[in-house]
Amino acid sequence: MSTKQKNAESPKRLSIWSQLYRGETQFPIVQYRRRWYLVSAVLVVGLAVVMLTKGFVLGIDFAGGVQYTVPHTEASLTEVEDAAVAAGADLGSGQIAGSGDDASYIIRTGEMDREQTDAVRDAMAEEAGIASEQISVSTVSATWGAAVSNQALIALGVFLVLIAAFIWLRFERRMAAAALAALIHDLVLTAGVYSLVGFEVTPSTIVGALTILGYSLYDTVVVFDKVQENTAHLLQTRQKTFAEAVNDAINQTLMRSINTTIIGVLPVAALLVVGVGVLGVGTLTDLALVLFIGMIVGTYSSVILAAPWVVDMTERSAVYRRHNQKIANKRSESKTDAAAEHEDDDRLRTAKTDEIPLELLDEPKATAGAGSGGSRPQQRRRKRR
Repeated sequence: MSTKQKNAESPKRLSIWSQLYRGETQFPIVQYRRRWYLVSAVLVVGLAVVMLTKGFVLGIDFAGGVQYTVPHTEASLTEVEDAAVAAGADLGSGQIAGSGDDASYIIRTGEMDREQTDAVRDAMAEEAGIASEQISVSTVSATWGAAVSNQALIALGVFLVLIAAFIWLRFERRMAAAALAALIHDLVLTAGVYSLVGFEVTPSTIVGALTILGYSLYDTVVVFDKVQENTAHLLQTRQKTFAEAVNDAINQTLMRSINTTIIGVLPVAALLVVGVGVLGVGTLTDLALVLFIGMIVGTYSSVILAAPWVVDMTERSAVYRRHNQKIANKRSESKTDAAAEHEDDDRLRTAKTDEIPLELLDEPKATAGAGSGGSRPQQRRRKRR
């Protein structure tokens, strides 16, 4: 057989991208789930330490205080901040919003009365060389900021409860627990990165956090739906364990998760770059950062954590332990039968080889043609007769 014929008959090996597209990959995600648990545990603990030690930079909407917006001026941000401190302000933070002629200084201070607020504004205006009326002032009380924080926490709690109830009714309690744990994991990692970077926590941050939780939940539900499909009649067969069926479900939905993440992250990344490089650090960047981190973490938890957690909880039940044991016994018997059959074939081949005379094994087959009148030993016997 020629090389071309062999290549034509042998199946063409698909690339990794083709396998992903077809859902035919066999990445051992569930098999190595302990490693992913360790990685996530290290990240969660590390970022939790950052949050406890460094804390968060709360925006004026949560912490309360006074916010000054100073238009573009020849004075630097440091000079304007020094003027505010010299006038008696408890400086909280200062940053540049925008770029070029459209740039402005956003300066936040602690709570002050009306006279102190006006005195600080006049001092900054004098330092910047502009009129006091050009500086806009926003005042938020600490009580209002505390009320906003409480409402945000209540909204988050209600969201998590409703989500857990939905998944419990739609799938099962183990999947509801895994989905809820994945959402908490996403919140901790996103909040930890926020604390590490030092961006302000604003109402836009809370909106973005709720958005990424919905995004993470969507990806988790997609994986769980495939898991439920693959394991619907699993106990009636002896082909796969629960862990193997779940791993197949993850691989079959992996391309969908990757595509969804890429499509979501690219515009958010562009928004983040524009917010930092063009518009300056502001509300737009706060929203973009929480979305960017949350989308990546949400996909990670849906694929790497949520489904393997379901495997760990499910395989603790006696029903699935017996199922896995039956499959292990069946595979062990199959290996034993295959080994015995292979041994019988070897014995049969050996026995047949021993029965054939050595001179017939050494003699070329071409001499035993149909037109030669038989083999050479037979011709010798005829001559003797």
